[in-house]
Amino acid sequence: MSAPRFDEAFRRQLEELVLWRRDVRRFRPDAIDSTLLAHLVAVATHAPSVGHSQPWRFVEVADPGRRAAVRDNFLACNADALARYAGERAGLYASLKLAGLEEAPVHLAVFVDGETEAGHGLGRQTMPATLDYSAVLAIHTLWLVARAHGIGVGWVSILDPTAIAAALDVSAGWRFIAYLCLGYPAEEHLDPELERQGWQARDPSAAVLVRR
Repeated sequence: MSAPRFDEAFRRQLEELVLWRRDVRRFRPDAIDSTLLAHLVAVATHAPSVGHSQPWRFVEVADPGRRAAVRDNFLACNADALARYAGERAGLYASLKLAGLEEAPVHLAVFVDGETEAGHGLGRQTMPATLDYSAVLAIHTLWLVARAHGIGVGWVSILDPTAIAAALDVSAGWRFIAYLCLGYPAEEHLDPELERQGWQARDPSAAVLVRR
């Protein structure tokens, strides 16, 4: 089988997709077709994983009670985070919309199975965190493919991992990685929300290439 050839037009579109990936926090109420959601997750499982361990575990959170528990945990954690700031920075933080938990039609929690035997431990003996990195690669893959289908994704990180694992009643061997909100964006923006709201400007030097 010969490898596909990607032309310049495709390369430009791929780069444009990366730029338009953006964390989304404002969603339309339109439902996401269940077949499409399953397809997005299936494509995400083709992401690279250390030792071909495929440690990611996706949990669709549809139960209203469990969603309420996640929202309550976010509100508590967000209040704690706000208390760490003072003055103008605290006021700005309080004005930010940091999650789309109320509006997003789909909630996906992503875990890593820390006890997976897949891959037989290859490649992670000295760097066990590569299991987590593998799950993050799957998340990013899902994010890009979702955006190509017009679906936005928001990563909610202001959560207590232990509380979320308990609320979702997952295996004790699963480690919480991310809580994702998926839906069709209510707004479209090329620039990051936190930059647009004055929280943090993009620093081009952050992408510096160092040679040794």
